[in-house]
Amino acid sequence: MTPLRHRLLPRASLAAGALALALAACAPGQSQATGVPSLGPRPSSPAHVEIVQPTPSSTLTGTTVHIVLKLTGGTIVSQTTTAIKPDEGHLHLYVDNVLVSMNYGLEQDITIPAGTHVLKAEFVASDHAPFDPRVWSAETIFTVRS
Repeated sequence: MTPLRHRLLPRASLAAGALALALAACAPGQSQATGVPSLGPRPSSPAHVEIVQPTPSSTLTGTTVHIVLKLTGGTIVSQTTTAIKPDEGHLHLYVDNVLVSMNYGLEQDITIPAGTHVLKAEFVASDHAPFDPRVWSAETIFTVRS
């Protein structure tokens, strides 16, 4: 092997390795930013979720709020899986646009500080990622007095 070829071979191997990594990071089904596998295309869902309690504009006393939801067109499953189905999933609760609960039922007590708050619920797939389009409840605004 000539001295020049001996010096170029490691550089060529290094360049080929860098190119392979760059191509892998942009492969379909992967995040271009991180190279981490993406969840892929999301199914739509026939489900509809609504907040039954607390009712809009209600004033509640105490810091424990009883949440009651109604789900139609979908089934709550307790197992997390990537084998998602459009009509199976979990419920996520948001208070003031902050995720406060990932639950597997239609009723739950949550602690909320005094003040006026916005509650919304989302029916998500059994892998905890959203459907496309997302399945949101209407927002419910209520006040908590301690």
